[in-house]
Amino acid sequence: MVGGNKTRVALVTCGSLKEARKIARGVVEKKLAACVNIGTAAVESVYWWKGKVETAKEFLLVMKTSAPRLSALEKEVKRLHSYEVPEFIVLEVAAGSKDYLKWVQQSVQPKR
Repeated sequence: MVGGNKTRVALVTCGSLKEARKIARGVVEKKLAACVNIGTAAVESVYWWKGKVETAKEFLLVMKTSAPRLSALEKEVKRLHSYEVPEFIVLEVAAGSKDYLKWVQQSVQPKR
């Protein structure tokens, strides 16, 4: 195991499984994420929206990427997402498998 260096995990929720799959495929095809896990069982979200507490069933995306690709990833998620303010939370990877972290970094290198 080695330090995570520039590897990041972005969390995004979507209102439908269809939208989650569309976003996942779109960001991987553009090499903005190396891998996206889609939680196919809905999670229940409770949140403040426009002055009141709301609840919704949502589908969670877990996106693995690199720090340099975060800005472009966020822009693409916003472009593809139906929400007015989509969730986009980024976590630093403290450590992980050397081979896996190397694969993530290589997978998100922009096309030349």
